[in-house]
Amino acid sequence: MKRNLKILILAGILFICLGMNLLIENASPPQPIEFKIPKGWPKPPTDIFVKNKLTEQGFQLGKKLFYDARLSKDGEISCASCHQYFAAFSTFEHDLSHGVNNSFTNRNAPALFNLAWKTSFHWDGGVNHIEVQALNPLLAPNEMGETLEGVLRKLKKDSSYRRLFKDAFVTEGISSQRMLKALAQFTGSLLSANSRYDKMKRGEIQFTAAEQKGYALYQLHCSGCHTEPLFTDESFRNNGIGLNRFKDVGRMDITHLSSDSLKFKVPSLRNVQLSPPYMHDGSIGYITKVLEHYRTGIDTTSAILDPLLKKKIHLTDRQRDELLYFLFALTDTSFTKSKRFGPDEKYIFKH
Repeated sequence: MKRNLKILILAGILFICLGMNLLIENASPPQPIEFKIPKGWPKPPTDIFVKNKLTEQGFQLGKKLFYDARLSKDGEISCASCHQYFAAFSTFEHDLSHGVNNSFTNRNAPALFNLAWKTSFHWDGGVNHIEVQALNPLLAPNEMGETLEGVLRKLKKDSSYRRLFKDAFVTEGISSQRMLKALAQFTGSLLSANSRYDKMKRGEIQFTAAEQKGYALYQLHCSGCHTEPLFTDESFRNNGIGLNRFKDVGRMDITHLSSDSLKFKVPSLRNVQLSPPYMHDGSIGYITKVLEHYRTGIDTTSAILDPLLKKKIHLTDRQRDELLYFLFALTDTSFTKSKRFGPDEKYIFKH
């Protein structure tokens, strides 16, 4: 009797193991996603997904990681805390980003979209690949303040993450490399290309008279740095914002060249209506004041000011308003209200 019972138990275990192997063999492979370049846009300078194949499972894992505050030391700060989806993934109405233990960072969090066209990241260009971009905020003591070991320990304890990592990368295992690849799949997919400007370019709508006049003013005064269709040339420039209380010298911290003093990455004008405050330190709260800075606020005698700004930007009040109409036509609400990019659950910004 006992012998028969042992045989039945062994047979049951064998059946379960065979069934598990069959499930693994028949498990659906990651579903590839095509990254589509909008019509009329240049090809990205590098293929950020060439060694990190974009898949639905990788995207969804990256999205979960992006919105998960457990990645921070105190469990309060997620990537999305500073890069809020409704503000084009920038920090809305806060000059400086918030970190763990009620700390503050030294800069305003830049908006995240169209990252596939970037060859450097952060205001100073200190990171040159999207797959390592997240390391700085994860580890910085005044941002998320964690260690890689701490993050991985939390992820490995969560059975849902163990499943999601396996779904995304086929084999079992949670590692920092896989985590960073998944985050890059999500952030690298944040594409904003459906504003009124884009619809006008596609022939779907016509600009209003004010928008058209503003477009002409943009082409005359702004396109040298904020180049279409990305509305940034990805360069580093000194735009007349002086040394702030953090003594932030910008690009010079990376290159150690005095010629790079107070140079910061030219941000995109896309979604600028949704991403106040402005500049690398969030020192200008309103878009109208940004225009006033370029009209009257620049010290044109500065030896390190960008040459394109030596003559300031001459606009009448009417022209200023027309330029604003055009800038607002760069707002892409289909991007900022996208359920695919937004959080799956109710999102609460704690700070």
